[in-house]
Amino acid sequence: MTGEDPREEPAGSAHRAPGEAPHLDESIRRIRAAATETFSSGLDSGRALRKLVAADMALSRSALGRALAWSAVSVVFGASAWLLAMGAAIALLQSWGLSWLASISIATLISLVVTAIAAWRVSVFFDYAGMHATRRQLSRLGMFSEAGHGDDDDEDETSLTTSASDKAKAS
Repeated sequence: MTGEDPREEPAGSAHRAPGEAPHLDESIRRIRAAATETFSSGLDSGRALRKLVAADMALSRSALGRALAWSAVSVVFGASAWLLAMGAAIALLQSWGLSWLASISIATLISLVVTAIAAWRVSVFFDYAGMHATRRQLSRLGMFSEAGHGDDDDEDETSLTTSASDKAKAS
């Protein structure tokens, strides 16, 4: 039976009049053949999807490793460029008549301000990476609820989201 086209009519159905319904056993055979073909096609699609995901993961893993290597190179050269720029700024301030202490202090102050801004932005982006909306939805479903670990901000956002969704349902 495998390999047969379920749409083909068996030889025994040649004596049937046009428009006449096929016999029950013939219909069951056709349905079984179509189901087998569908199941086989689904399995093939699943295998192809699994291969695609595996290839994508391998590509992603390779790209991540290369990105980390180039990030390290950029950090090293960025830090050395910053040190050279601060050295040039100190020399420039020195040539304008400022003392060594004042020149180095100004360069240090600039570095600390840039560091503070960068640290603030990092904390904001790490907060974004906390998946707060996903965790809220999972806790609404009763999954992964963190007892006693709720922030006031999360509760305010939840009530705003709830009231907005209630208004949308009402209209």
